[in-house]
Amino acid sequence: MYSSNNSPRKEIINEDNEVTFPQYTLFDITIDSGLKDDEGNELPRPFTKNQMRKWLKKVKWENRKAEKRKAEKERAKERRRKAREANIDLGPNRKALKKMKLEKQKKSISIVIDLSFDHLMMEKDRFKVIKQILRCYSINRRSATPIHFHISSFGDRSKTDMSRHNGYENWDINFHEESYLDVFPKDKIVYLTSESENVIEQFEDNTAYIIGGLVDHNQHKGLCHKKAVEHGIRHGQLPLDKYINMKTRKVLTIDHVFEIVLRVCEGMPWQDALLKVLPMRKGAHICDDVSGSNSSIDTLDTTCINEVTK
Repeated sequence: MYSSNNSPRKEIINEDNEVTFPQYTLFDITIDSGLKDDEGNELPRPFTKNQMRKWLKKVKWENRKAEKRKAEKERAKERRRKAREANIDLGPNRKALKKMKLEKQKKSISIVIDLSFDHLMMEKDRFKVIKQILRCYSINRRSATPIHFHISSFGDRSKTDMSRHNGYENWDINFHEESYLDVFPKDKIVYLTSESENVIEQFEDNTAYIIGGLVDHNQHKGLCHKKAVEHGIRHGQLPLDKYINMKTRKVLTIDHVFEIVLRVCEGMPWQDALLKVLPMRKGAHICDDVSGSNSSIDTLDTTCINEVTK
């Protein structure tokens, strides 16, 4: 991600037979691929106080990346060892999941995360979107009946953010630089947004359901619904009011929406899927009148994510 004489970071064995990693400083790095001008040319290392602070944060992250990855592998190895001793099934490992990917029969339904909003977000919010996409990928690949997973408007900024995760190009996700309008027939697209007056009870086969990839802290309220109307495509909201009451605002993250759709497509009843997916802090509980509730959803785009993930 950063230019530092283009030398790969490799483990170093010192005299005490301990594994160490080379450390970078601000002065080792001359080019940051995340900083580009309007024509897409990479900019040299910045020198303003604010930019240097961001650079230092990136350098610290780069220095710790290899060490953190090694520590994660050790923790995972220890968890597997303890699980074997306690005769606990942790599910399929990575190799098994890769093999299963070729054998699983996918649903004809597609979920698309629309990344055309990256210009409206700060870097930390874009990283939150990427983190939620990772959760969606993990949830989908572990499903017995996964759905087709697409990313649209996957531009240079999104690629730079995603490049922090090595090997993403090999994930079972279809990345598209173009808009979802150029990938799917217009009459087979439904944008998921809580601003819609249409309530979805069943998901249609051979249809792409769009989730807006936006963390905006309620600065762009109703943006996904407005976009769907302007493009002349169908839109709808999940039936939250019909099945559950919540103590907090009915604002869902990308991975919440993704998993709810996935569980319902797997055959789980709406009420069970909502209670399973929504976190405890939401205080979700069964509606007194399951036949329907007139309480309005806090009008935030279900899929234009306005909630800060913790």
